[in-house]
Amino acid sequence: MSEMRGKVDFTLFVSVSNANPNGDPLNGNRPRINLDGYGEISDVCIKRKIRNRLQDLGYRIFVQSDDRADDSFTSLKERADSCEELKKQMEIKKGAGANRDLCAKIACKEWMDVRTFGQVFAFKGSSVSFGVRGPVSIHQAVSLSPIDIISMQITKSVNSEAGKESKASDTMGSKHRVEFGVYKIMGSINVQLAEKTGFTQEDAEAIKEALKTLFENDASSARPEGSLEVCKMYWWQHDEKTPVISSGKIQRGFSTGIRAGIAHPKKFEDYEITWHVDGCKEPEVFDFV
Repeated sequence: MSEMRGKVDFTLFVSVSNANPNGDPLNGNRPRINLDGYGEISDVCIKRKIRNRLQDLGYRIFVQSDDRADDSFTSLKERADSCEELKKQMEIKKGAGANRDLCAKIACKEWMDVRTFGQVFAFKGSSVSFGVRGPVSIHQAVSLSPIDIISMQITKSVNSEAGKESKASDTMGSKHRVEFGVYKIMGSINVQLAEKTGFTQEDAEAIKEALKTLFENDASSARPEGSLEVCKMYWWQHDEKTPVISSGKIQRGFSTGIRAGIAHPKKFEDYEITWHVDGCKEPEVFDFV
């Protein structure tokens, strides 16, 4: 396993067609939207999808979804206790040789997502609690232009409970979807933090692969197969740990807009996307459309 060659920046452009990319539970599960009408996908949602893809690729994941769990554990504490070396260290009384750095090192070695995104280990009954700060950071995604949200009423064809002659009022419901939108996802990998967690160049390549296939095995009623798609990806592998060109300047180097003559974008090609920053290393560009 080799150390990170240099800092990484990355940008993805994702299309959403008649799907709900990230519902807001405090707003009837409607697609997230900001005050200016632009669609949003939370960073937590994106990290969940990355974890799922890493799990599909065979990596051990600490924070697993219940419906995708590949072990018998029903809580994070049970999963943490399954690592005997980590459990032994966490049971050492404070001030009696407990070593938080050693605990963090064990956890990072055991689980890919811990050394990637970081994690807080603080469980009831444990004498030691500690946190890991991961090298991979993800921004919340924002659409390139305001989105239109379409809502429809739905009904169930059966009663939820027996003994009722007609369908109860709770059989009514709503579904919401984004008609069409292109979202920009931004992120980076910090070399200094990677050195602390043991995150390697091979791990960075795994993240790249996960991002390319972000929506594989992610279909649901709200996100039908093919309704979310990674259309274009930019990947900068810098030669330095701390490049002269900042991540902010790299991301500001994008110029995006709706092509002339198109009033309402309906496909990814309806947008014109270019990037240029003087003095910056050219990125790897992956086109998937």
